[in-house]
Amino acid sequence: MLVPEQELGSGVSVASITTAYNAIRILPRHIEALMRQTRPLQEIVIVDNGSTDGSAAMLAERYPQVTVLPMARNLGAAGGWAEGLRYAALEKGHDWVWTFDDDSVPGANALEELLAGFALIRPGLELGMMVPLPVNESTGMPYPPLLWDEGFVKPSAELLQRPLWFADLAITSGSLVRSEAARRVGLPRPEFFMDFFDFEYCLRMRSQGFLIAVVRNCHFAHSIGDARKVRMLGRDYILANYAPWREYYRARNIIYSMWHLYPTSKTKRFAISRVLRQMFWAALFNQDRFKSVYRMLQGVSDGIRGKLGIRFLPGGAPVIKWR
Repeated sequence: MLVPEQELGSGVSVASITTAYNAIRILPRHIEALMRQTRPLQEIVIVDNGSTDGSAAMLAERYPQVTVLPMARNLGAAGGWAEGLRYAALEKGHDWVWTFDDDSVPGANALEELLAGFALIRPGLELGMMVPLPVNESTGMPYPPLLWDEGFVKPSAELLQRPLWFADLAITSGSLVRSEAARRVGLPRPEFFMDFFDFEYCLRMRSQGFLIAVVRNCHFAHSIGDARKVRMLGRDYILANYAPWREYYRARNIIYSMWHLYPTSKTKRFAISRVLRQMFWAALFNQDRFKSVYRMLQGVSDGIRGKLGIRFLPGGAPVIKWR
């Protein structure tokens, strides 16, 4: 089914969903950015992921026009995104759903620029997602979407200069998801809890024939981990520092995906090499290096054995709610 003309015009219904956890200090900046969009949203939805910092009361007092979906406990970024998509795409029937982490700050014309990308798409193509180019606000480093060939492939410099191009993998935050695609592909995997769930969703979408379009001129601020610059062997690197509990999910979910969802010898080699790189950088520069490497090893073991679900929560306390 191709994208109908009414989904591309001024009458298109767009809702935003934001997964938030104990984000009382940063949510106002995010919500204000959504409310300033030059192309207004039909609904702003916050998935309150079991916050305990007073976020719910703040939202009720300052933003009564915002829809809040309260979760009884922290479902992680994956579970929160799944619940938000379920509400906005499947229950409310908005045409498109703009998805965010709570620390993302889109520019005032970001949605307008994304929707303007439709004019660059040839008729007859089946579109599933429109995505911007995220940029780290503190370092200026972009996080371009990636191509996939049984492993990550960085887009070429020539491709990055095109006003619109097609990728295979994009991060959740800033992605505009077509509701018809979500109905056909299904929801994100909540059992991933955190990390790689967005890439797995993109791979699933691509496997069903949906395209992921990148709009070069649509930039927005987003941070992945605690990014900082390090220098080694005469070169500068921008590294994202993750807490040990987060390193567990980063390792487990990519290993699980390549062992159980896309199992080939090439994808398994890719996953192992990816995790080994994570361990190398963590051992050199992570503030809690020994625990981080240990959590990654746990993640590799659980991923190979197919153990998903919530094992650690933010703060590192073990939970062990496996699927």
